[in-house]
Amino acid sequence: MSQPPQFGRVSRPDEAMLARAVPEDVLEPDLALVDTHHHLFLMDDNPYPLDAYLNDAATGHHLLASVYVQGGHTWLAGGAGTETYRPDGPEELRSVGETEYVNELGERCAQNASDPLACAGIVGYVDLTLGDNAAAILEEHIRAGGGCFKGIRQSSAWDPDPRIGSVAQAPGTYARADFRTGLSRLTALGLSLDAWVFYHQLDELVDLARACPDANIIMGHCGGPLGYGPYTGRRDEVFAAWKHGMVKLAACQNVSIKLGGLTMRLASYDYTGTDRPPTSAELAGLWGPYVETCIELFGPGRAMFESNFPVDKMGIGWIALWNAYKRICAGMSLQEKTQLFSGTATRAYRLQVSDRRVSA
Repeated sequence: MSQPPQFGRVSRPDEAMLARAVPEDVLEPDLALVDTHHHLFLMDDNPYPLDAYLNDAATGHHLLASVYVQGGHTWLAGGAGTETYRPDGPEELRSVGETEYVNELGERCAQNASDPLACAGIVGYVDLTLGDNAAAILEEHIRAGGGCFKGIRQSSAWDPDPRIGSVAQAPGTYARADFRTGLSRLTALGLSLDAWVFYHQLDELVDLARACPDANIIMGHCGGPLGYGPYTGRRDEVFAAWKHGMVKLAACQNVSIKLGGLTMRLASYDYTGTDRPPTSAELAGLWGPYVETCIELFGPGRAMFESNFPVDKMGIGWIALWNAYKRICAGMSLQEKTQLFSGTATRAYRLQVSDRRVSA
């Protein structure tokens, strides 16, 4: 009997499977992109350094800039994503090492006119449950980020079923008084919160957004729909509950939404057992209902696309992924596309970027 696919877990992309992708031309090659969510991994069993990301980006599409998002203190086992943390010193300050490291990579890209402005924004990690004490740590990240540190990600994604692979150790992080005190310190410094919950927890994020209306909250991965483990075969039920929660979240004007990041959690296709990745048309059909609903609810001015590489690379290549997004937006105006693919990201993350291909 075959083993079930390990959805919800990060594994090394199958390069042989990705190489069997149906060839596609790049759609709308001049449309500038800001990738609002990617990681860099240094662990030996699943490396994805900056050069690997730049190599993927060089295969097609006009990448203008990117936002690096922390990978430690999340679902990755064995401390993966924390390789660049400071090896010693106060525990709460060790994550500053990640910001220092990524800022150096961003400076390297900025100095090479042939590279996109990768890591133009840095989203690091600070535990906001430290309350008032989070302020001094955030200030250390700001100093280390050289103007590129934009905020932190602290997730509250939790599910009682171990097959899901929870991110948070327990539910309710965003409801904690100490977390909200820390969020107020984050907000006072002009920084944003990258949030992540699963779809059945959306009320927790809605309550946070309502209680902290000045906070700049950026929700990842289309609001966390699930399609594996106990949610297998419940697509319509999950979609209805997800949309109900997203309607309430979209009413919070201080919340923006990232479009993408659905490969391993929505589990709309078995990327561990397929001979080839889906075409962009196939992927647009699978993800379109979620992405289109998000755009309808939040509007192009509060929605932005993400690659979530190398996580989503487990099931799709760079060209087909962004082609799928462009297919979903095919009927929109150029102004709307510009917002979705670069404008909203520039605003939400306070990025200072320019089209170096045009100005070169």
